[in-house]
Amino acid sequence: MGATLTLLALIIGFSFSMAIGRYDQRKDYEEAEANAIGTEYLRVELLPAASADKAKDLLRRYLDQRISFYEEPREDNVGPIDDRTAALQREMWSIVQSVAAVQPTPIVGLAAAGMNDVLNSQGYTQAAWRNRIPEAAWFLMVAIALCCCGLIGYSAHAARPSLLVILPLILSIAFFLVAEIDSPRHGVIRVYPQNLVSLAQSLRAH
Repeated sequence: MGATLTLLALIIGFSFSMAIGRYDQRKDYEEAEANAIGTEYLRVELLPAASADKAKDLLRRYLDQRISFYEEPREDNVGPIDDRTAALQREMWSIVQSVAAVQPTPIVGLAAAGMNDVLNSQGYTQAAWRNRIPEAAWFLMVAIALCCCGLIGYSAHAARPSLLVILPLILSIAFFLVAEIDSPRHGVIRVYPQNLVSLAQSLRAH
């Protein structure tokens, strides 16, 4: 029983560490996205006036879609947001690409590199949101937890029934905490787009 409890504690600890690491990664990528969009909003001013104005408008709309991606609680509604985001990415890149084809200067290349950072940051965020604790790890934790509860119940013949509830309750709380941190879209502990929202407010004021 001691060995089984120790193994369960180690697996829960490793799973919690994995969930915390992924949560911090999602927060870092949200900050990186805000920085990339804000920087590119300034760099597009290096383009001709007409292209710069159109690129700024697309970046503002793109920023709204990225905020919607973070704030959408239902997974079913993420698909349309991703489609609109991809369409805006193609439009933004086509503007920079058309200008770079006509004026292949280092200044235009700086704006193109900034747009590339915007597109890459969105891809990194998508990958981080899909990176979750494997289902096999959950099955393993649940199986070992059931074995632990069974062993304690079998060995505690003279214990009061109320004491047998303590371990299942603690395990439920631990599983709930790990699942909350590991889930990027559901639950209470989520990654809120604070940096993206702050950038959107700054662009509106500007």
